[in-house]
Amino acid sequence: MLWLKFLLGGLSIAFCTLLGYLAADKYRRRKGFYLSLQSLNEKYLAELKFSRKPLGEFLKTCEFRGDFQAFLEEFQKTRTAEPTLSYLSKGEKEEIKELFSMLGRGDATSQLGYFSAQAETLKKKCEETGKEAKERSELYLKLGLLAGLAFVILIV
Repeated sequence: MLWLKFLLGGLSIAFCTLLGYLAADKYRRRKGFYLSLQSLNEKYLAELKFSRKPLGEFLKTCEFRGDFQAFLEEFQKTRTAEPTLSYLSKGEKEEIKELFSMLGRGDATSQLGYFSAQAETLKKKCEETGKEAKERSELYLKLGLLAGLAFVILIV
C-alpha cells in the first residue's frame, strides 16, 4: 500500500510540473517568433544589399519553424500580414503588420533604411522576450512542482 502512495505522489508531482511547463509554452513560442522575425530581417537586409531578388523568390528561400513559418506562408499567399497569434499583444501585432507592409514596397534604398532601423528594435525585442521566457519558464516549472508537492501532502 505504501508503494501505491509513492507512485501516486510521483505521478501527481510529474503531472503538475508538466502543467507548469505547458503553461510557459506561450512565452517560449513568442521568443521563437521574434528570433525568426529578427533572422528574416537580417536576411532581407543582406538581400537588399547584394542580389535584390523579387520578394516572392526571396520568401521561397526562407525556411523557418513553427508559428512564424505558418505566418510567413500565409503572407506569401495573400501579401497581407494579419498576425492572429494569441501570445502577441495588440501593439506587437500592429508593429509586425507595419513591418510586413513595408516588405517589397518602394525602392531598395528606402527599404534598406527602414529595415536597418528595425534591426535594433528587433534585437531589443528578442532580448526582452528571451529574458521573459526564461523567467516565466522557471517560475511556472517551480509553481507546478510546488503544486504537485502540496497535492502529495494533502493526499498523505
